Amino acid sequence: MQIYGKIYTQEIIDLINEAIEREPGISRLELSRMVCETMNWRSANGNLQDMSCRKALAELNRRGAIKLPEIKQKYSFEKRSEKRVEVQITEITCKLSELGIITVEPITSRYSKDSKIWRFLLDQYHYLGSGHLCGSQIRYIVKSSIYGYIGALSFSSGGWKLKARDEYIGWSESAKNNNIKYVVNNARFLILPTIKVKNLASYVLSRVLSRLPKDWEQRYSVSPVLVETYIDPERFTGTSYISGNWKYVGKSSGRRDGIRKQIYLYHLSKSWKTILCKEKPYRLGERPSPGKGSDWTEEEFGRVDFYDNRLKERLKTIAGDFFNSPQSNIPEASGDKAATIGAYRFFKNENVKMEVILTAHKEATIERIREHKVVLAPQDTTILDYSTHPKTEGLGPINTIKAQNIGLILHDTLAFSEQGTPLGVLDAQCWARDQEEQGKSKRRKELPIEEKESMKWINSLKKVNEVRQLCPETMIVSIGDRESDIYELFKAAQAIQEGPKLLVRSERSRNRKTDHEDLWEYMSKREIAGSLEIHLPRRGNKKGRDARVELRFSEVNLMPPKRFKEEEPIQAWAVYLKEEAGSSSTESPIEWMLLTTAAVEKFEDAVKRVEWYTGRWGIEVYHRTLKSGCRIKDRQLSTTDSLEASLGIDMVVAWRIYYMTMLGRERPDFPCTEFFRDVQWKALHCYYNKTKNYPSKPPTLKEAIRMVGAIGGHLGRKGDGMPGAQALWRGIIRLDTATEMFVILTAKPPPG
Repeated sequence: MQIYGKIYTQEIIDLINEAIEREPGISRLELSRMVCETMNWRSANGNLQDMSCRKALAELNRRGAIKLPEIKQKYSFEKRSEKRVEVQITEITCKLSELGIITVEPITSRYSKDSKIWRFLLDQYHYLGSGHLCGSQIRYIVKSSIYGYIGALSFSSGGWKLKARDEYIGWSESAKNNNIKYVVNNARFLILPTIKVKNLASYVLSRVLSRLPKDWEQRYSVSPVLVETYIDPERFTGTSYISGNWKYVGKSSGRRDGIRKQIYLYHLSKSWKTILCKEKPYRLGERPSPGKGSDWTEEEFGRVDFYDNRLKERLKTIAGDFFNSPQSNIPEASGDKAATIGAYRFFKNENVKMEVILTAHKEATIERIREHKVVLAPQDTTILDYSTHPKTEGLGPINTIKAQNIGLILHDTLAFSEQGTPLGVLDAQCWARDQEEQGKSKRRKELPIEEKESMKWINSLKKVNEVRQLCPETMIVSIGDRESDIYELFKAAQAIQEGPKLLVRSERSRNRKTDHEDLWEYMSKREIAGSLEIHLPRRGNKKGRDARVELRFSEVNLMPPKRFKEEEPIQAWAVYLKEEAGSSSTESPIEWMLLTTAAVEKFEDAVKRVEWYTGRWGIEVYHRTLKSGCRIKDRQLSTTDSLEASLGIDMVVAWRIYYMTMLGRERPDFPCTEFFRDVQWKALHCYYNKTKNYPSKPPTLKEAIRMVGAIGGHLGRKGDGMPGAQALWRGIIRLDTATEMFVILTAKPPPG
């Protein structure tokens, strides 16, 4: 659970509840300090963030995650002193120089005389009163050596969400979360109304701003770089701020009192923008797991990098709706008007991006990868046709045959177990091609790899390597088809120390050379090591079939192409497959050349590399599930950014459907509660068996999947095997309706 940018795991929540149960009389201060110690939550000066923690505890209490003990007494800062001081105020009209020495001093103690006078002046003469300062704070009192007290100021922590300010700064949500501490708010500014001295307000502002960074750093170990303030345009013109070089950037939303305040900013440092926009790099594996037994949307998206918890909850809701109705459009999946509006608003949010959504899912994928010794990571490109949505901004051409066809290009990477079970999405690159670049293939060939679409293969390899570093006990194999046979990819793989292995099917037209001899000719001369039978899946109109192939393998030195003539050869292993003569009379015989950085020292190794490569077809099944099962082309959104965010959710939903399909075959005896909530499997049993009664014990995963497949059209005959993804997604749609009816029919009538 994420609150105010901090993640509270179930372990932390359990710890809090145990402490309250063990010691019911524990104070909130003691509780907050215990939590801060456990989470190592400290400010820049090393002090515990117990005040911020107490706010978070109150929010956890409001959400029902914990039950805080009742407050027995007020804290000292909540009590108002009954002894009030009053200051004799006189009318003064003079020049600035006639006020004598003007001092602007910070108040160091809330019990001092200056502190009481500061409160009196603001309560008496400021239209907002002294109020409550939020977060970090400093108060200043202004004195004249001749006339005494003449004004007061206060500064507190900067506001979290301020659209005009945030747009002016240009920082990301992540940068704001890390650097908001460098922004302070001028909460109060008072010059006594009885004092009529020209330029006094501007002078006091300049004096306080010159010392504010040092005072703030001395107190909080942070030197602010930007000051903000809000001016009520119905009361003030902001002349003193304007003359002091404060910059007007826009208006607030006016949600508190209905008045849109003018927002002014003042730069305390020339490098303010660099400091505020500096990103803290997101590192995979840093965020704690939500734990087993959580709802699947919490497992996959619980670590999403959103700092507004409402976005996270909306993400989980949309993902659940998309999974329950995978072939529905957004309004149909959402179910009602409010949820539909919320979904569209979610996708329009500038902080909602495909990469952020999939990074949270990748964290969960890493946990699944760690359970395997070998994981296959095929990468492939697919075209997303949105030609029926011509008003969507940012789409580009998707082929050269039909110029009017527009859409997006998706290049993704999935993780699979050796048995073919999909473990999750590791990378997704999505882009729209430039209309002006269409048909300029000659020019593109001359560009460096970094400016070509071919860079997608190397980008994927780097992302897979990030995951590999977090799974040291697992061998990850990056797999690509013939399009990935580019020298730069092998060069990138060679440069990564202890990185993922590479397995690529070579394209014959590349004219690969080994020791100045054609690779294909060299391998055809090698001795046949043995033969094996492989299954070729259905491709378009071509039916699936089994083929027996002859196998050759050898270590090779891949010579660099002419543009890399100064480079050294790259060491690799080649596995050459050629279909035996007469094996197929109806199809053209297959002939593959597999190149890999994984050692092939014996026939069994060569067979294993072939099995790895055939595992690449799993990503094609996934793409069919994504396009046909999730009906992504029916997502009607106004911009490509919104489409990509929606695609990020659909990719996880498609993975989950495919995962359920394969896990039912790999682990059939698992309880179905791995995928289905109690109400779902009960509704499934009743709907499938046409009965009102359900068993006390949930069925196995295999049994539940067979039932879902059956209501989705799978015949379940003796030779049919387990249902496929298509039958499952149709069954899930019907199950969603059946579950709604089950809830209605089994609901208890209201009392009375």
